[in-house]
Amino acid sequence: MATKISRRQRIKRGIRKKISGTAQRPRMSVFRSNSRIYVQLIDDVAGRTLASASSIELKDTKGFTLDVAKAVGQLAAKKALEQGIDNVIFDRNGYLYHGKVKALAEGAREAGLKF
Repeated sequence: MATKISRRQRIKRGIRKKISGTAQRPRMSVFRSNSRIYVQLIDDVAGRTLASASSIELKDTKGFTLDVAKAVGQLAAKKALEQGIDNVIFDRNGYLYHGKVKALAEGAREAGLKF
Protein backbone atom coordinates (compact mmCIF):
# COMPACT_ATOMS: atom_id res chain seq x y z
CA MET A 1 0.00 0.00 0.00
CA ALA A 2 1.30 3.43 -0.93
CA THR A 3 2.07 5.95 1.75
CA LYS A 4 0.46 9.36 1.71
CA ILE A 5 3.68 10.99 0.43
CA SER A 6 4.30 8.46 -2.35
CA ARG A 7 0.67 8.74 -3.45
CA ARG A 8 1.00 12.53 -3.70
CA GLN A 9 4.27 12.16 -5.66
CA ARG A 10 2.57 9.80 -8.15
CA ILE A 11 -0.33 12.22 -8.64
CA LYS A 12 2.16 15.10 -8.97
CA ARG A 13 4.04 13.31 -11.78
CA GLY A 14 0.77 12.77 -13.64
CA ILE A 15 -0.14 16.45 -13.35
CA ARG A 16 3.34 17.61 -14.45
CA LYS A 17 3.13 15.47 -17.61
CA LYS A 18 0.17 17.54 -18.73
CA ILE A 19 1.07 21.10 -17.69
CA SER A 20 4.10 23.30 -18.23
CA GLY A 21 4.65 27.00 -17.62
CA THR A 22 5.99 29.61 -20.00
CA ALA A 23 7.11 33.20 -19.49
CA GLN A 24 3.72 34.52 -20.66
CA ARG A 25 1.70 31.91 -18.73
CA PRO A 26 3.77 30.54 -15.82
CA ARG A 27 2.91 27.56 -13.67
CA MET A 28 1.60 28.54 -10.24
CA SER A 29 2.91 25.74 -8.01
CA VAL A 30 1.65 25.31 -4.44
CA PHE A 31 3.54 23.62 -1.60
CA ARG A 32 1.86 23.02 1.71
CA SER A 33 3.71 21.98 4.85
CA ASN A 34 2.21 21.39 8.28
CA SER A 35 2.77 24.98 9.37
CA ARG A 36 3.25 27.04 6.17
CA ILE A 37 2.05 27.43 2.61
CA TYR A 38 4.22 28.51 -0.32
CA VAL A 39 3.50 29.40 -3.93
CA GLN A 40 5.85 29.97 -6.87
CA LEU A 41 5.29 31.23 -10.40
CA ILE A 42 7.60 29.13 -12.56
CA ASP A 43 8.73 29.45 -16.18
CA ASP A 44 9.50 25.81 -17.05
CA VAL A 45 10.97 26.67 -20.46
CA ALA A 46 13.75 28.81 -18.95
CA GLY A 47 13.80 26.95 -15.63
CA ARG A 48 13.28 30.14 -13.59
CA THR A 49 11.09 31.19 -10.71
CA LEU A 50 9.44 34.47 -11.69
CA ALA A 51 7.78 35.28 -8.37
CA SER A 52 7.08 33.63 -5.06
CA ALA A 53 5.04 34.18 -1.90
CA SER A 54 4.68 32.36 1.38
CA SER A 55 2.96 32.58 4.73
CA ILE A 56 6.34 33.54 6.25
CA GLU A 57 6.07 36.96 4.55
CA LEU A 58 2.79 37.70 6.33
CA LYS A 59 3.84 39.23 9.64
CA ASP A 60 0.48 39.87 11.30
CA THR A 61 -0.97 36.34 10.97
CA LYS A 62 -1.01 33.56 13.51
CA GLY A 63 -1.23 29.88 12.70
CA PHE A 64 -2.02 28.29 9.36
CA THR A 65 -5.66 28.90 8.53
CA LEU A 66 -7.79 29.36 5.44
CA ASP A 67 -7.46 33.12 5.88
CA VAL A 68 -3.65 32.86 5.78
CA ALA A 69 -3.79 30.71 2.63
CA LYS A 70 -6.11 33.22 0.97
CA ALA A 71 -3.78 36.10 1.91
CA VAL A 72 -0.80 34.24 0.40
CA GLY A 73 -2.78 33.81 -2.83
CA GLN A 74 -3.52 37.52 -2.91
CA LEU A 75 0.15 38.34 -2.23
CA ALA A 76 1.28 36.04 -5.05
CA ALA A 77 -1.22 37.63 -7.43
CA LYS A 78 -0.03 41.12 -6.47
CA LYS A 79 3.60 40.17 -7.18
CA ALA A 80 2.62 38.57 -10.50
CA LEU A 81 0.60 41.58 -11.63
CA GLU A 82 3.56 43.86 -10.82
CA GLN A 83 5.61 41.82 -13.32
CA GLY A 84 2.87 41.97 -15.95
CA ILE A 85 1.66 38.39 -15.47
CA ASP A 86 -2.11 38.07 -15.33
CA ASN A 87 -2.68 34.54 -16.64
CA VAL A 88 -1.24 31.40 -15.00
CA ILE A 89 -1.60 27.62 -14.99
CA PHE A 90 -2.54 26.34 -11.52
CA ASP A 91 -0.46 23.39 -10.27
CA ARG A 92 -1.95 21.92 -7.10
CA ASN A 93 1.20 19.76 -6.80
CA GLY A 94 -0.63 16.53 -5.96
CA TYR A 95 -2.73 18.04 -3.17
CA LEU A 96 -6.51 17.83 -3.27
CA TYR A 97 -8.18 21.00 -4.55
CA HIS A 98 -9.82 21.48 -1.19
CA GLY A 99 -9.36 23.54 1.94
CA LYS A 100 -6.17 25.60 2.03
CA VAL A 101 -5.16 24.94 -1.58
CA LYS A 102 -8.61 26.05 -2.74
CA ALA A 103 -8.48 29.13 -0.49
CA LEU A 104 -5.11 30.11 -1.97
CA ALA A 105 -6.50 29.77 -5.50
CA GLU A 106 -9.59 31.82 -4.66
CA GLY A 107 -7.43 34.55 -3.11
CA ALA A 108 -5.30 34.73 -6.25
CA ARG A 109 -8.42 34.93 -8.45
CA GLU A 110 -9.91 37.69 -6.31
CA ALA A 111 -6.68 39.70 -6.64
CA GLY A 112 -6.81 39.53 -10.45
CA LEU A 113 -5.07 36.38 -11.70
CA LYS A 114 -6.83 34.29 -14.34
CA PHE A 115 -6.62 30.49 -14.46
